[in-house]
Amino acid sequence: MANIVRLALAQINPIVGNLDYNYKKIADTIAKAKAKGANIVAFTELVLTGYPPEDLVLLPSFVQHNLDLTYSLAEESRDIFLVFGFIDLDQDTYNAAAVAYNGKLIYRYHKVFLPNYGVFDEERYFRRGTAAPIFKIGPVSIGVSICEDIWHPVGPANVQAYHGAQLLININGSPFHAQKQRWREAMLATRASDTGCFIAYVNMVGAQDELVFDGSSVVFSPEGELIARAKSFEEDLLIVDLDLDESTRVRLRDTRLRQESEIRLLEDIKAEVMELEGSLNKLNALEIKSRIEKEQEKLEEIYNALVLGTRDYARKNGFSKAVLGLSGGIDSSLSAAIAVDALGPQNVIGVRMPSRFTSQASLDDAKELADNLGIELRDISIEPAFCAFLEMLKQWLPQTGSSVAIENIQPRIRATILWTLSNQEGLLLLTTGNKSEIATGYCTLGGDTTGGFAVIKDIPKTLVYELAAYRNSVAGRNIIPERVFTKPPSAELRENQKDEDSLPPYAVLDQILEEYVEHNKSALDIVKLGIDPAFVSRAIKLVDANEYKRRQSPIGIKITPRAFGKDRRMPVTNHYRGQQNL
Repeated sequence: MANIVRLALAQINPIVGNLDYNYKKIADTIAKAKAKGANIVAFTELVLTGYPPEDLVLLPSFVQHNLDLTYSLAEESRDIFLVFGFIDLDQDTYNAAAVAYNGKLIYRYHKVFLPNYGVFDEERYFRRGTAAPIFKIGPVSIGVSICEDIWHPVGPANVQAYHGAQLLININGSPFHAQKQRWREAMLATRASDTGCFIAYVNMVGAQDELVFDGSSVVFSPEGELIARAKSFEEDLLIVDLDLDESTRVRLRDTRLRQESEIRLLEDIKAEVMELEGSLNKLNALEIKSRIEKEQEKLEEIYNALVLGTRDYARKNGFSKAVLGLSGGIDSSLSAAIAVDALGPQNVIGVRMPSRFTSQASLDDAKELADNLGIELRDISIEPAFCAFLEMLKQWLPQTGSSVAIENIQPRIRATILWTLSNQEGLLLLTTGNKSEIATGYCTLGGDTTGGFAVIKDIPKTLVYELAAYRNSVAGRNIIPERVFTKPPSAELRENQKDEDSLPPYAVLDQILEEYVEHNKSALDIVKLGIDPAFVSRAIKLVDANEYKRRQSPIGIKITPRAFGKDRRMPVTNHYRGQQNL
């Protein structure tokens, strides 16, 4: 008899803290998987609580509620082998996977490797586990682990494979950044080939604050071949039939695992083999054809991440509509397009707020964009308020010419207008600043930095143009007007102002910022790449001087490997300037 099992990977979108909602969603998905004939069903990391729960883990009532629901969910495992993430409590808290079978909770797996880098802070909340379980049900042998455990070349997966596991189920909350899926799948292919096991990697989908989870759950064969992939940025139930005897056949040909010994594996990870009664072999169920969803290209995946991040932030925080300022520039144009794709055109309001420095071209471009998107456009001139401020403050302001203080009055008036509309109508205020501006402090504190959610906070200016062009290409027409791409970027806070009056050209600036912010290179290292030393010195000084602005900005969607916020945590009061030296 063939040793075939039907596996279902359930990538669902939980809500952090809404345990009852998550419980029902999990239970409903289990029922759908059973209806498809699945006899193994796996959900994602901390799916019951939502991920990451952060300091909710420190609330005893929250942990207890999650435990109560865990035992209730275990009862849904009649006729199936069920794995899902929860918080365990055993003298301390653990990031755990519940393993249930035939209606009972049979094992509580504790995550072994706790990430504490980038956006992760798991050592603040959890104790690490020390066991690698293998569940044997007739001819079927399964290992279970959590997220980071599979990323280590030597870890639970090796121990489980050494003790006969044929299928390794790894449950995940792996946040998205551009091109991460390729990196992830290359790692998983290597891990499958090294262990001679099927690897089933189920990843969360949805967004939580600044993090987006792309789903893209996958299954790899014991030879490292991709045999199934779920949808990206959508909920999905990926079902695949696996002939676990393939793992045995591969190991007979590949003797690498045979050469391993437990001594060479991590000594503090102990195998725990559980013999269970019953059978998981697939019975007479309808045949399931394995599917491999398309891998998304870079611009497509980034745009979809921005849409999902905006939609989930609004939905999960009780907002149905959003408002943003429309300047006629590329940043607000892209932000408006993302908001429309996330919430629908009927739920997005754009506001033109001209001053004496606003060009007719900017007004026309904002109007054309609003018409193309089908959103409501409101016009509120800031000129009366600007005149009033100049009059009130004339004793302390220069009487001729301009100053940064005078320029900054304008975005602060605009912020007041937008916040008032937000307050009156219950609208989510979207800010439209990009990563290049936020990195260098080319923004006004209390003005264009303020808002409820920063849609393109982690998008460099050059990438803003690429994404805007991508959005037009998807539409097959210029939703974002052509002139928005060609006119020089300007804040229009004084006559004939251009961004490049204050900043290096964006193509150069973005290269400097990537090297300095994401790769921690010094000024000297960056100059060696052939970049003008004056540009390098100017850009780095601006980044170092403006941490205080970034610390007071709203959260936004993480897209790059190192975003401002949880990824990069520099002190506001900081006198170190070693990286600036040329």
